Amino acid sequence: MLRRRWIGMLLLCLVVAGVFAWLGQWQLERAIETDPPPAGVTEQVQPLTDVLGPGEYLPEPLVGQRVETAGSWVADDFLVVSHRFNDGVEGYWVTGQLRVAERTSIAVAIGWTADRAAADAAAATLNEEADDAEVKISGRIISDEGPGVPPQAEPERMDRMSTAALLSRWHDIDQLDVYRPYLASTTALAGLDDIDSPAPEELSPVNWLNVFYAVEWAIFAGFAFYLWYRLAKDAWEREVEEFEDAQAASA
Repeated sequence: MLRRRWIGMLLLCLVVAGVFAWLGQWQLERAIETDPPPAGVTEQVQPLTDVLGPGEYLPEPLVGQRVETAGSWVADDFLVVSHRFNDGVEGYWVTGQLRVAERTSIAVAIGWTADRAAADAAAATLNEEADDAEVKISGRIISDEGPGVPPQAEPERMDRMSTAALLSRWHDIDQLDVYRPYLASTTALAGLDDIDSPAPEELSPVNWLNVFYAVEWAIFAGFAFYLWYRLAKDAWEREVEEFEDAQAASA
């Protein structure tokens, strides 16, 4: 281990371990949130435009934030989304396109029902009654679930609350700005039941995934020294074996 070759290898391992230690420290710095959102902040109703803008992704601390906005419903854009649960009971949501500005819309989950026929009837009623009158909506802003794949037997069925999937069926969408998340309305319309949307759980200030990564980097740093020791020992054992073989041959 005191030969130049192995001292050089040790210096190289020190550099590698130092890089791993720095990466571990970097992960630890990001594992602990020094400025977490105040408790109950999601329950303070805020204007939608103060929370995020059209096309923006919803930051994790704001998922479930209560917001309010105003706009007008777009006729013929009330659609039904399946596989929705209220207090553990599977049912359907009726959704609509709310035009909150001249060329800006957000998808709104209006209400829930356990019966598909009732959901279709509510959507038909809302489509007939939709006009340009301004309405005020309050609810929770929730991240898009992604479009998913409809079953082959029912290609028109939507099982996920996806703004992209709804947008593909909306009318008057030329040059339209759309919010990526959707709004789960607090108060249902058209005789539907209110959507069960409890307050989100408070986020832990500790990101355990980052802590796990930091531990991994520490293990990698230790392994760099073990690798140096193992290689040096293997070289020593090989030399001892060659020496013993040479002695045996000479005898």
